[in-house]
This record gives sequence, C-alpha cells and structure tokens, in this order.
Amino acid sequence: MAKQQSFADKAKGKKKADHITVKFVKAVKTDKGSYKFNEKFVRLDDISKVTELK
Repeated sequence: MAKQQSFADKAKGKKKADHITVKFVKAVKTDKGSYKFNEKFVRLDDISKVTELK
C-alpha cells in the first residue's frame, strides 16, 4: 500500500503561530520578609510588549 501523505504535505498544512509565549516571573515579598516567586506563562502578540507586563 502506498503512502498517502508525504512529510512536505504535513509541514505545509501546519500554521505558524501568530503569538509568542514567554515565562513571566514576579517576585512578591511575604509578611515574614522573605521573597516568593510567582511564575506563569503569558501569551503575547508581539515581543515588544514584554516591557508592559506587571
């Protein structure tokens, strides 16, 4: 039985992502005075928007 779909056909069918995912780490001071780090992944449309995260 012949192969129906080649690798080139598979690669052509995938869409390029129109966003970028970055890991956002925020330092939070606790009541005891130590620091806790909150980590989360954030999806951005453009890499220049990284400076706007809070």
